[in-house]
Amino acid sequence: MALTEEQIKQLNIQFKGIPPAEIISWAVKYGNKPVITTNFRPYEVAILHAVTQVSKDIPVIWCDTGYNTPKTYKHAEELIDRLKLNIKLYVPKQTSAHRDAVMGIPLIDDPRHAEFTRQVKLEPFSRAMEEHGPDVWFTNLRKGQTALRDSLDILSLSKDGVLKVSPFYHYSDSQLDAYLRKHDLPNEHNYFDPTKVLENRECGLHT
Repeated sequence: MALTEEQIKQLNIQFKGIPPAEIISWAVKYGNKPVITTNFRPYEVAILHAVTQVSKDIPVIWCDTGYNTPKTYKHAEELIDRLKLNIKLYVPKQTSAHRDAVMGIPLIDDPRHAEFTRQVKLEPFSRAMEEHGPDVWFTNLRKGQTALRDSLDILSLSKDGVLKVSPFYHYSDSQLDAYLRKHDLPNEHNYFDPTKVLENRECGLHT
């Protein structure tokens, strides 16, 4: 049964300060079809590690825009192998080479930027969610990333009613660094999102 907004509010109060592993365990038991999404950006390894420690075969949806840096791709391959991730890869229907020839990467104030974002991120993501039909969606949203994300919490509902679970929502970079050191996990900061450009700009998946 779907949680009400009031139930989510109360759970968020209870979960603040609770170790991510306990939040993840609760969510895995609550949901019937949980998934985790990733783009292998900085600190993604934390939630990939934490969630797969609880549910090792959980589908890991990777919507690859086709514009990642070589270091990001190498980082992704390392994590896929090391954490034995059950990767479900989704890519745009048009290759980046084709798109570069006819559109390129439009600037944020270019009217074509919305269509670019739809092609490389929103359409593959929508296709993935439609195919998997999750009721629980693990993501690494954190407070302080964008204005929108500041309005969310550990638990929130997507526009389609999927329960989003962000176990590290209240973690700072220094706290995540400590988590990575504790578990001897690699990080990679050489990351590029062509739909955001600016770090504090929302990517579109969570609006």
